[in-house]
Amino acid sequence: SMSLREHALSLFRSAVGTVRPAPMLKRAVKLQGDECPQLLVKGRAFPLKRDLYLVGFGKAVLGMAAAAEEILGDHLVRGIINVPLGIQESLQRAGMQEMLLKPHSKIQVIEGAKNNLPDAEALKGAVAIQKLAEDLTADDLLLVLISGGGSALLPAPIPPIRLEEKEKLTKILASQGAAIQELNVVRKTLSLLKGGGLARLAYPAQVVSLILSDVIGDPLDIIASGPTAASSHSVQDCLQILTKYNLLHSLPKSVETVLSSSPNKPTAPEDYSHVCNIIMGSNALALDEAKRQAEGLGYATLVLSAAICGDVSRVATLYCQLIRLGCLGFAGLGEGPLADEVRENLLRLAAQLEIPGLNLAEFLQALRGLGPERPICILAGGETTVQLQGTGKGGRNQELALRVGLGLHRARAMEVSGVPGRCEIVFLSGGTDGQDGPTEAAGAFCSPELVAEALRDGLDVEAFLSNNDSYTFFSQFQGGHHLLVTGLTGTNVMDIQAILIRAT
Repeated sequence: SMSLREHALSLFRSAVGTVRPAPMLKRAVKLQGDECPQLLVKGRAFPLKRDLYLVGFGKAVLGMAAAAEEILGDHLVRGIINVPLGIQESLQRAGMQEMLLKPHSKIQVIEGAKNNLPDAEALKGAVAIQKLAEDLTADDLLLVLISGGGSALLPAPIPPIRLEEKEKLTKILASQGAAIQELNVVRKTLSLLKGGGLARLAYPAQVVSLILSDVIGDPLDIIASGPTAASSHSVQDCLQILTKYNLLHSLPKSVETVLSSSPNKPTAPEDYSHVCNIIMGSNALALDEAKRQAEGLGYATLVLSAAICGDVSRVATLYCQLIRLGCLGFAGLGEGPLADEVRENLLRLAAQLEIPGLNLAEFLQALRGLGPERPICILAGGETTVQLQGTGKGGRNQELALRVGLGLHRARAMEVSGVPGRCEIVFLSGGTDGQDGPTEAAGAFCSPELVAEALRDGLDVEAFLSNNDSYTFFSQFQGGHHLLVTGLTGTNVMDIQAILIRAT
């Protein structure tokens, strides 16, 4: 029979497979009719009256564009996509031909945003996309492909702001601890194309956006800074953030000019009725597929949340407590003072983490009903944060797996009557883009035995963790056997975690 580890790997792969650009687009987008052709997107029909154009920006957009061009055929007149520097070469090297455009493609590819920072190349691409959008007529259809990383690839500051001025401001904000949401509000306010700008410029053409979400909760106005979604923020919000970080009096002249000039009347109707935004792929969709597969493998499966966020050490504690509860269930101790205490801990932790939309009490109720007859699979996804203290090499998924391993080891050391000894446990955490931090791993596996085995090999897990050096640990431990290595996947819907428990 397959090991838990093999099961976990296969669940991760199927989750990623379902949000890969080509299968995802082919499931959702069709072209039909010769006389009056229509673009069908998830059952919605958009008539092609005249010309069909395509633009895109983001880390997964190259594969999306290749699949789109195959579906659209000769109906596509012209396209421009902005993708990360070096991505064509990386995909070529990885043998992922299906993610690359054909030799005589009508889509122009512009590579930019080195190290995920806006640069002159990205600006050049943004200007080309802006020009294409401005020239569209009411009879044209603009297909927009959006994925994570799109923000850095679509920089077009409102004149007279220069790119380096906007960059410097963003950097100062980040160094003062501004949250990503705050950074995005400021970026959008100073940008021509973000915050619905692209959709306004494309008016009166019909705009259809196909979006691969890498943001918790899939908020349309936040993914890639929402170029085709009405912004939920105003200039006022931007000023508040700048005030909060004491930057209001040290702004470049150009930024002051833009912020003080009354908001230009947008040329498009504010109701964005010419726009249709469609989430094609998301963490939740990937988890649904993993759940289907796990049930097929015989697991009683629950999805905890697609919005797991917060500090990696707290999230690790949450997972350790969930695993502990699962093991108590297998030992016939799912009801009783011990299990009640674990449930209380979990509810307290969840309240601290403030995971959007998570109803933990309901989840725990569902978990109660799962008996020892079938193995259990708990799935979750989202994106944790790591407070960097050390100088090691790692990524949030590897660190999460290592912290869970340490937590399970400590719990085992404290357990009387060896309760968790009665079940086999595997925990996996991986980034769906195939890259975790600056390493070639997507994440890692752990089990309760990990730390004890590492100690026997002379590896001190706590020392690696305090130096944020999870990758080095996993590389040295058992020849890297616990690393999750998938290679680039060409997609990105944040991270996926799987907990598998079965009776021994």
